[in-house]
Amino acid sequence: MSSEPTEVHHEEHGEGMTKKRIGKIALILSAITAVEFFIALIMVPKGIIPLHVANPIYIVLTLLKAFYIVAFFMHLKFEKTGLALAIIVPILFIIGLILVLTNESHYWVDLRL
Repeated sequence: MSSEPTEVHHEEHGEGMTKKRIGKIALILSAITAVEFFIALIMVPKGIIPLHVANPIYIVLTLLKAFYIVAFFMHLKFEKTGLALAIIVPILFIIGLILVLTNESHYWVDLRL
C-alpha cells in the first residue's frame, strides 16, 4: 500500500523525460552553442557584429542554456517553486552586486579627481 503513492509521485516527477525528450533538449543546447560559436568565431572577427553588440547576445544565449539545463536536467521544471527560487534568488544577488559595484566605481572615479 505504501509503494503505490511512491510510484505516482515518481511518475509526476519524471513527467515527459523520455530519451526522445532528452535528445531534443540536447539538440537545442547544441544549437545554441553552435550559434554562440558562429558569432564568436565568424561574425565578430569579420566585423559583421561589433563586440559591444555580441556580448549581450552571448549573455542571453547563455542564460537560455542555463534555463534548459536547470529546468530539464536538474528536473526543476517539474517543481515550480524550486525553479522560481533557483532563478529569482541568484538574480536578486546579481542585481545587488551590480548596484554595489556601480556605487563603488563612482567612488573611485571621484577619488581620482
